[in-house]
Amino acid sequence: MNPNRICQIEIDDRNLAPPTPEIEQERKVAIFDLLEDNSFALPARHDDEPVPDGPYRLTLAIRNRRLVFEITTETKKEVGEFHLSLGPFRQVVKDYFQICESYFSAVKTMPPSQIEAIDMARRGIHNEGARVLQERLEGKADIDIDTARRLFTLICVLHFGG
Repeated sequence: MNPNRICQIEIDDRNLAPPTPEIEQERKVAIFDLLEDNSFALPARHDDEPVPDGPYRLTLAIRNRRLVFEITTETKKEVGEFHLSLGPFRQVVKDYFQICESYFSAVKTMPPSQIEAIDMARRGIHNEGARVLQERLEGKADIDIDTARRLFTLICVLHFGG
């Protein structure tokens, strides 16, 4: 099995508002999909100390208005922690929630062609969020686009409560 992966993910939302049932469902689906297939590798450190082998356990949280990644090995040995500013994510998360609301409303009343157009826009914004995440993680963690998409969904879930 590939060691460059996430084997467990936790969302630390203890200081956030409780998620709605819809948000909780999004979280469950994103976690399930992420654990089924992901790519997560840590680059070599600048101090020449070896990076512990994966697979990794990841905890995501928002603390002090920053996105926090806490990484441990499968056996819970601490690997590292990094903090990312939420600023670069704010607009894309806002856009993503707005387009999701439009999509859920459209599903109830619009014809399939209009629903498909809104869904394409939703996927485009989701891809943009994944791209921003990959850029922000550069030099900290290497992830593929599918992993970035799933992690972006979890960031949106955290943002909703934050």
